[in-house]
Amino acid sequence: MEQITSQSYEACTLCPRMCRVDRRHTPGFCGCLSILKGARSALHHWEEPCISGSLGSGTVFFTGCTLRCCFCQNFQISQEGLGKELSSAQLAKIFLSLQAQGAHNINLVTATQFLPHILEALVLARPSLTIPVVYNSSGYERKETINALDGLVDIYLPDLKYWDPILSQRYSHASDYFQTASKAILQMIRQTKGPVFDPKSGLLTAGTIIRHMVLPGAKEDSIKLLRWIKENLPPNQYLISLLSQYTPLYHSGQYPEINRRITSYEYNKVVEEAIRLGLTDGYMQKKSSAKQEYTPPFNFQGLDV
Repeated sequence: MEQITSQSYEACTLCPRMCRVDRRHTPGFCGCLSILKGARSALHHWEEPCISGSLGSGTVFFTGCTLRCCFCQNFQISQEGLGKELSSAQLAKIFLSLQAQGAHNINLVTATQFLPHILEALVLARPSLTIPVVYNSSGYERKETINALDGLVDIYLPDLKYWDPILSQRYSHASDYFQTASKAILQMIRQTKGPVFDPKSGLLTAGTIIRHMVLPGAKEDSIKLLRWIKENLPPNQYLISLLSQYTPLYHSGQYPEINRRITSYEYNKVVEEAIRLGLTDGYMQKKSSAKQEYTPPFNFQGLDV
């Protein structure tokens, strides 16, 4: 089994890009050196209800990303490098600080490019950490990454963005997105098995939630994804979260077909197909414009420990 340590940065293969850059000296495809950077740590109230609960999810946003989505709502940190340097020990203290604030879980947002640091921090925090750990991901992961997180992550929250490689290449520079993400999500489900809820609070304590955001003009791609999910994933072993919050941001203006919000017709057709397929375990977001809270200010809140 592939070992992930600080030496993994020296010829980096942490993500499916496998760029093998020595990140001690040169940024990888993710845009990051081997120095851990984060942009915000705070209680976040806009995840799925079983994640956010009443007090919020203890969310840590990391700098960089292994995709280059032209519509990214977090582009300041994913694409433009905004972030504050941290050590693994500091990150472990941040986890425990969030727990002390009442967080229902620790929510790691786009963390793969810093996986050696993440593993170290989780091991350091684990003796005192009593709440679940959520791995909030684009879904574009190597199976080796998911294997390395076994026993340290309780809940996976991956996107499944595209079925069509033409769309994934055009909008995220990853023609192999579906091929890669579908295998990673299968591995996540094998690891977590079926969803487990706390009987008192109703919060998710273990499991996998597959997110899909419907894109303008791409309802047929969404429908193909739903049919793949129905035909290929083990029943009752995952939850679905359909999102209608797409807002044209960042470089969306360069792609006229997605430089708009989705219509009610588009979203409703996808919801109808999910219902027809029996994919009703999970969440279907109400059709509305994205709220400002979905994109929090990346002002280094909560990173001073």
